[in-house]
Amino acid sequence: SMSLCEHALSLFRSAVGTVRPAPMLKKAVKLQGDRCPQLLVKGRTFPVKRNLYLVGFGKAVLGMAAAAEEILGDHLVRGIVSVPLGIQESLQQAGMQEMLLKLHSKIQVIEGAKNNLPDPEALKGAIAIQELAGSLTADDLLLVLISGRGGSALLPAPIPPILLKEKEKLTKMLASQGAAIQELNIVRKTLSLLKGGGLARLAYPAQVVSLILSDVIGDPLDIIASGPTVASSHSVQDCLQILAKYNLLHNLPKSVETVLSSSPTKPTASEDYSHVCNIIIGSNTLALDEAKRQAEGLGYATLILSAAICGEVSCVAALYCQLVQLVCLGFASLGEGPLGDEVRRNLLQLAAELEIPGLNLTDFLQALQGLGRERPVCILAGGETTVQLQGTGKGGRNQELALRVGLGLNRAQATETGSFLGRCEIVFLSGGTDGQDGPTEAAGAFCSPELVDEALQEGLDVEAFLSNNDSYTFFSQFQGGHHLLVTGLTGTNVMDIQSILIRAT
Repeated sequence: SMSLCEHALSLFRSAVGTVRPAPMLKKAVKLQGDRCPQLLVKGRTFPVKRNLYLVGFGKAVLGMAAAAEEILGDHLVRGIVSVPLGIQESLQQAGMQEMLLKLHSKIQVIEGAKNNLPDPEALKGAIAIQELAGSLTADDLLLVLISGRGGSALLPAPIPPILLKEKEKLTKMLASQGAAIQELNIVRKTLSLLKGGGLARLAYPAQVVSLILSDVIGDPLDIIASGPTVASSHSVQDCLQILAKYNLLHNLPKSVETVLSSSPTKPTASEDYSHVCNIIIGSNTLALDEAKRQAEGLGYATLILSAAICGEVSCVAALYCQLVQLVCLGFASLGEGPLGDEVRRNLLQLAAELEIPGLNLTDFLQALQGLGRERPVCILAGGETTVQLQGTGKGGRNQELALRVGLGLNRAQATETGSFLGRCEIVFLSGGTDGQDGPTEAAGAFCSPELVDEALQEGLDVEAFLSNNDSYTFFSQFQGGHHLLVTGLTGTNVMDIQSILIRAT
C-alpha cells in the first residue's frame, strides 16, 4: 500500500496538473462544427471565421498561448503575448517544450518586466497589445489570456502624456509612505490605459473573451492583473483621495495632474462592457476540487477547509495542529469530552484571529464530526500565508509551515493529554503550485510529528532552524532531503495547496 507521504504527493500533483495551462485550456475551450465553426468557452458559443485575435500577459501565459494556438488552428489570425524576461529559456532548460510556441507561430512573444517591475520592454509589449486591440472591428473576436502573477507589471501603458518613469516614481513614493497594495493598484489603474477595463474598452466593438488564471484569494476579477477587461469599481475621486492621504497632491508631475483633471469622475458604467465575457479557467478552488476527487478515490473521507487561507504562518500552523488533534480525538472516541471542547474553542479563536475570508468554521467542524471513524481523513486547503522574516536562513512559506505543523504536533504529543496523537499516523504537506517556494529549488515540504522526533533525537534543534527562517536547510540536511517537495517549474500559479492526511494505526 502507498504511504501517506506518497498519497500527499500524488494529491498535490493532481491539483497542480488540473491547472496547468494545456489541460486547463483544453477543458475550457473547444472548437466545434466544420461548416459554421464555433468557439465553445465554458458553455458559451462564439461564431468564428478567420477573425480570431489573441493577446496575453503574465507568468503562465506562454503555456496558455501554446495550447490556445493548438485549439484554434487556422482561425487565429495574429497574437501578441507579454511574458516575464527569460521565461522561454527557463522552460527550454526545464524540458517543457509543450509550453513553448511552435516555430511558425502566429503569436509574437515579447519578454519584459525584469524582477517583476515594469520596464521599457514591458511597455513595448503593452503598446503592441494596445495597437492590436484598437484595430479590431465588430466582426472580430479577441481572446485575452490573463495570468495573475506578473500580469500587472507586464502591461504598463500610462495614459499620455505620463511617462513610465513618472508613474513608477509616484508608485514608489506611495509605497515608501506605507500605502497598501490595494491603494497602489487603484492609483496605477487610474493612470493606466489598459488596466481597470481599459483593454476591453479599446477592443470595442469586437467581442472580447477573457480566460483568467487567478492567483488572488477570492478570485476578484478587477484585482487579478489589475482587471484589464473588467469595469473598475474605482473612480478618479478614489485616486485623488489616496494621493491626498499621503500628502502627494502638491508635488505631482505635470503630466499626472493633466490626466487626473481630464479624467471622467465616475467609474465607467457596467453596460459599456456588454461585449466582454470574463471566465476564470484556473484557480485554487478548481485545484482543490481535483485533489478532493483523487483523495476520495484513494479511500479518504475528504473535506476542503478553505481556498482562502492567509495570515502569519505560525498562526496558520497552530490552526492546522488543532484540527489534527480534533480528528485524532475523534478516532480515539474522545471527541465529545472536555478535551474536544477545548480544542474546538482554540480553533474558533484562531480562526477569528486569522480572519480567513468566507470561512465558516462551525459548519466545517460539524461536517468533520459527521465523517465517522472507519476511513482515513483528508483535509485540503489553499491560499497564501505570510512569513515575518526574523532570521537569515533559507526557506519559504510552505517549508516553514510544514516544519511548524510537525513541531507543533510533536510537542502536543509529548504532553500528558496529547498521548492519543500517538495512535494516529499523520502527514502534512504544503506546496506552491508554481513549483517555487522562496529562493530554493523546493516547492514546499511534507512533515510529520515522527520526523521532528527523529530530528530531535539526532540532536537537531528544530526551534533554532525556525527562528532563523531556515526550514530549507533543516529539510535538506535531514534524511537526504526526502521530505522536500521538488516539482520543478510547473508553468502555472494558483497560490499554495495544503493537505493533512490522518489514519488510525
